[in-house]
Amino acid sequence: MIPRYAPQDVAALFSDEHRFDTMLEVELLAAEALGELGVMAKRDVTALRARRPVVDAAFVEAVNQREAITNHDTAAFVDVVQERIGMPEGTWVHYGLTSSDVVDTALCVILTGAMDVVISEVTALRDALTRRAFESVDLPIVGRTHGMHAEPTTYGAKFALFALQVQRDLERCTRARAVIAVGKLSGAVGTFSNVDPFVERYVCERLGLAPVPATQVIARDRHAEVLYACAAVGTTVEQFALEIRLLARSEVGEVEEPFAPGQKGSSAMPHKRNPVVAERLNGLARVLRGYLQAGLEDVALWHERDISHSSVERVILPDALQLTVYMLRKATWLADGLVLHPERALENLTEGSLGLVFSQSVLLALVEAGVERDEAYRVVQGAARTSIEERRNFRDVIEGDGEVKLSSEALDRAFDLDRLLVHRRRVIDAMSWRA
Repeated sequence: MIPRYAPQDVAALFSDEHRFDTMLEVELLAAEALGELGVMAKRDVTALRARRPVVDAAFVEAVNQREAITNHDTAAFVDVVQERIGMPEGTWVHYGLTSSDVVDTALCVILTGAMDVVISEVTALRDALTRRAFESVDLPIVGRTHGMHAEPTTYGAKFALFALQVQRDLERCTRARAVIAVGKLSGAVGTFSNVDPFVERYVCERLGLAPVPATQVIARDRHAEVLYACAAVGTTVEQFALEIRLLARSEVGEVEEPFAPGQKGSSAMPHKRNPVVAERLNGLARVLRGYLQAGLEDVALWHERDISHSSVERVILPDALQLTVYMLRKATWLADGLVLHPERALENLTEGSLGLVFSQSVLLALVEAGVERDEAYRVVQGAARTSIEERRNFRDVIEGDGEVKLSSEALDRAFDLDRLLVHRRRVIDAMSWRA
């Protein structure tokens, strides 16, 4: 991931130093298990731990130099570890294991840690949206379908619906974390031919993983599920960001992205305050969905394994997890700081819509008064067209229409904004995590 979109805490999880250090822990735990089985002397296990090499930039460089000779990254890693630990104890490193035992198990540890960060950030976004929902549940705004004025809703309903969607993302991410929190140390084709199943159980338990049946590699539908959870989060963020962009347009003006002192919206036009963060999030969501496609294509491997997935994962997994966290943090910043313009929203709802948002209410009032529905629809539709073409308030048109036989009380009820929004708190009540 390019530094611009790489949160340092997540980037560190996918660094070569952390990856090799995690692989080293897998190797040392496997040796400990051999000691418990009596295959390896306990004094040798102790020596391995005592001589554990520090995994730093110099260690990574040594592995890279060795790989230039071996043309095999895990073999190069094992060679360097054995050299740093020394013989004869070092010879027990990687005993009975195949590369994927170490690489796949270590990767699952890293992905589990990264998903913990994702889950924390998804929760933060949900909570920010929830706070805004409660703050603005009574602030009316025109609802739009097909981009056109429909009926009134509230800012709070918008925030609450996004919060509910993020809650579903949280559930997806939690499931994906459980799916990827697994490990395998079962040998070349997963049959434990040269390693006791106890070793797998011992290592996984200490790493917080669940041992799972596998071929030579852990099944890649698990990794694809992580990528799906990330892509789903990205799509939710995209939807929220798109709503901000649409409501922030000059002719709408119902919300505004936070704008810091000294910030410039345009290099040429000083008046501009563009929704640049929202636009950025819309673009990055496309990248996340692309990673999912590649991850799905990694699921089908030849027989017990090939390595067609390996090169893909080196790119998409670190990038997807970093990008997901980046997008979540920016989305939370937007949710917390989004500037609302309720006066403008009310103006658009009443004057800007010419009162046409009450057309269904008038239709239903006519039906209640005994007018056949299709006839009532024809009358209201005609009045609405007159209102639009003549730029007259819809109620004025209705009151002057001889075909509309409604009392003043019935009209007052039809054009009562509070009546239309009487159930606005139902969506708030659906946020069960607030209980």
